[in-house]
Formats: sequence, C-alpha cells, structure tokens
Amino acid sequence: MEKLSNLAKIVTDRRLKESPLFDFSAQASKHKDYKLMQLLEAEPDITQLQLTKGLYGKINAKSQISFRKLKSRVQQKLLNHLYFLDQSDPRHLVSRRYELQCLSLYHQVSVLYGEGEYLLAEQLLRKCLRQALDGEFTQYAVLAARLLCTLYADLRQPARYKSMSRQLGKYQQLLALEDEAGQIYSNSKLALAHTVRTRRTLLNEIPAYQAQLEELHQKAQSFTTFNYLYLIKLTQQELTGDYDEIIRLTTATGRQAAQGKLNNKRFDKRFNNYMNAYAHLRSKQPVKGLALSEEYFKDFHPSSGNWFFFLENYALLALHAGQYGQAHQLLELAHKNPYFRKQRVAARQRWDLFRAYIHFVQPEGSPLRLRHFNQFIQTVPDYSRDKQGYNVAILTLQFLYYLRQQDIEALLSRLEGLRKYERRHLRDAATVRSQLFFRLLLLTVKEHFNPQLCEKKAQPLLSRLRAAPQPGEAYAEIEIIPYEALWQLILTILRVNVEQELALEKAARNRVA
Repeated sequence: MEKLSNLAKIVTDRRLKESPLFDFSAQASKHKDYKLMQLLEAEPDITQLQLTKGLYGKINAKSQISFRKLKSRVQQKLLNHLYFLDQSDPRHLVSRRYELQCLSLYHQVSVLYGEGEYLLAEQLLRKCLRQALDGEFTQYAVLAARLLCTLYADLRQPARYKSMSRQLGKYQQLLALEDEAGQIYSNSKLALAHTVRTRRTLLNEIPAYQAQLEELHQKAQSFTTFNYLYLIKLTQQELTGDYDEIIRLTTATGRQAAQGKLNNKRFDKRFNNYMNAYAHLRSKQPVKGLALSEEYFKDFHPSSGNWFFFLENYALLALHAGQYGQAHQLLELAHKNPYFRKQRVAARQRWDLFRAYIHFVQPEGSPLRLRHFNQFIQTVPDYSRDKQGYNVAILTLQFLYYLRQQDIEALLSRLEGLRKYERRHLRDAATVRSQLFFRLLLLTVKEHFNPQLCEKKAQPLLSRLRAAPQPGEAYAEIEIIPYEALWQLILTILRVNVEQELALEKAARNRVA
C-alpha cells in the first residue's frame, strides 16, 4: 500500500483549490460556468455581446471584464475534459484510443517522476512501454525507454540501465526509419493539395517515392512503414486512374487485417472501406459501390470529418446509380448533422453543388427554393477558381439551367466560356470525357436546339464517351452525374422546349382566330 499511500499524499497536498472540471450535477446549473456552456451548446452562432447580456443582464465595462474571465475559465475546464473523453466507440479511429492510453500513462509518469515517486513511476513506465510496443507506437516507446534509462541512472541500477539503453537504441533506429518514411509520404501528400499541374508533376516523382518507401519498409518491418507504403501505392493508382487496382489492393489489405496479419490497434478499416467505395464510383460500378457504402457507412461516427467525406462519395454513388431520391436523402442527412458547420467552406460549397444538381434533375422533390437555386447558378463558388475538379460541373450546370430557361443570350455567353475552358484546361488526353461532353453541349447550339438532329448527330460522340475511361485524380475531373445521363436529360429538355414552343404558337393562332 506504500505506493498508493504516497500517491494519495501527492494528490492531497498538490490539489487545486478550485475544481479543474465541470460539475454536471443538477446543483451546478446555477453556476455561470455551466450556464455559459449550455448557451454555447444550444446556440453555436451566438455572439459575445448576446452571451454577456444573457449571463449578466446588461452590457457595460464591468460585465465585459467578468465575461472575459468567465470565458477563459470555461475554456480551460473544457480543455481539461479532453483527458476524459470516451474513446471506446469503434466508429472513431481505432489507433487513437491506444495512442491516448500511452500519452496518458506518460503524462502520469512525468508528474510522478517530478515528485520523486520512482517506484510507481517505473511500474507505469513499463506499462506504457508495453502498450507502445503492442500498438507499434515507436515514438512513445522511445519516450518511455529514455525516461526509464534516466530513472535507472537515478536509482543506481546499472544492469537495468544497460538493458534498457540497448532497447532504446533499437527503438531510436526504428523511429528514424519511420520518420524518414513519414517525410517522404508528406512530400507526396503536399503535392496533392496544390493545383492540377502539381498533381501531374507528382505522377513522374511517385515511382521514386514508392521505391524509397519499399526499401525503408524492408528494413523496419513496422506497421508505420507498411502504412506509408500502402498509402503511396493507393495514391499512385488514384492519380493514374487505375481504380480496379485500388479495389484489388483495398480488398486484399482488408483480408489481411481480418486474418490478423496487420496490427488491429493501428489498421484503419474505415479508410480502407472509403477507398474501396470511392474506387467503385470512379470505375463505373455505382450499383455495387452503393451496396458496399450502405454496409460501410455504419462504421463512421457522425462527429467525424470522415463521416462527411464518406457521405459525399455515398451520395455520388447514388447519383451515378440514378437513385436521385436516395441521393437527396443522403444530402439532407448531411445538412441535419449538427457538425455540418464544422466543415471547411469548400466542403460546404460542394454539398450546395450536389444539392443544386439534384434540384435540377428532380425539382419537385427538392427542398431548395427556386430563388435560391437561381442565385446559386449565377454565382460561381470560390473553389472553382483552382481548377481542381468542379469547374466542369459548374459550367455544365449553368449551361443546363439556361438551356431549360431557353435563354439564348446567356447560352451563347456560356458557350464562349466553354470553348475557352476547353482550350485552356482540357487539352490533355486524359480529359477526353469532358472534351467529348463539351462537344455535345456545343452540338445543341450548332443544331439550333433541334432534339431529333442533336440525338442523331451525337451518336458518334456518345459512343466515344461511353468507351472513354474515367480520368485519374491527377486530372481532377469529377462528374457529379455521369455525362451519359446528363446528355439524356439534355435531349429531354430540348423536347420539352419544342413542345412548349408549339403550344405557344397554337395558343397564339387560336387568339388570332
């Protein structure tokens, strides 16, 4: 009981005068700390002035000073609660739970070592080291082993010191290999975040990156180096557009994990499933991908950003499968998620673009008001400026909108924009699908919006479009609704427009008669 007794004395003597955590009991509801947290939870967009008035009844210099102190105190308490979050939900990243256990143990040990409680510190350090090695968290194994060496030197235990020092050397060598692998992967990942031109340059560099990572993994044989190598392989296939190979890779890796050949405390099956479903989308297998997504989606927690990323692909699969009703339900699910506003602006704009497409295809079932839809169509979102995949989708939707409105002047204006865009950004052979679809759009104007002539003369282009492969991510062309389906929609619009014109002509003749 000596260690427990010493621990009790440390905590008793060094405890804070004020509790560092929130009291969630009924009695706590009277305190301003708790009231502020409730107000923030109920109204995330509430302003500081509104909070000040709600808590203190008025706004003056004194209440504002009091609020700043309260705000600081509440923020610190909320930060303290991060130590005690429930990490047991399997829908979160599995490795986080075990990594935080290592961090928690190391933090406790650091405090105990500083207080001179060496016996309990050694016990917890060894536990920390075991957990780090079991989860292949080499960086924490190095920290634990290094502190154990320091502790054994303080305790004058040369045998234990030498043994741990040898282990520390091995962990440091392994960590150096993992750090080098991480640097190589980070270089490639950074290129993906830039322009399409940078992504295409990465295509030439990625084989060398992969060779370096394979060499490092041969030396290290750790999960960390395996994971970097696996990610770079997926990146290469994604950039080149070999989505069938991604399906093969993700399926084989998932099978390895199920057989226990990969560390189950580190392998993220959610990412693996995400890439598998995404590859089905890009390889023109939307029906199969949609079925897989229905199974995979339950593994994502709604508070996670990955939930939204997966749902984007899920919705796109529904759109590509022609399941517009299901796509609409998925979009509404995203907007109803209380964490929706946590996404970056570009991500929220993508959801707006998806919703606009669904509204255009099925306006009768869309919650989007016509006025809002019209405003969106005439305003190009910010993310379209970087030429990373949604410009074609935006230009296409604008063209379809003005085609349905029979606004010839606006159509001719968009026509010139389409020509310029094709000359500047669709010159590569890998962008052939977008090139062909743009020619179909130009055909409608050239044939004076005649549905019969358009349908007849489009056949050669349509045949080539059906045979054309999906481009890789290096070319960032993303079809929200497949071009083939959009062309059929265009023909329907043209027929409806002709019928409306005939009806107007008939009505005019009847009025004259």
